[in-house]
Amino acid sequence: MLVLTRKLGESIAIDDNIKIVVVQIKGKQVRLGIKAPKETKIHREEVYQAIQEQNQIAAKSTLEDVSNLTKDLQKK
Repeated sequence: MLVLTRKLGESIAIDDNIKIVVVQIKGKQVRLGIKAPKETKIHREEVYQAIQEQNQIAAKSTLEDVSNLTKDLQKK
């Protein structure tokens, strides 16, 4: 892991198309701004983990599960 020290307004460049800027420092919190292409997926770690867990659950679904879901949705 690379560890860098940055001050308010300073930034970090990743490749040619991602820039992370220190926008605000308030107590123990640091607010970061991220400039990246729209196709770059950016999530808070806890959101990313939740997405990964849901993807793993979905990958274990059977055709019967999908069929039952389809039937349930058609009832509504």
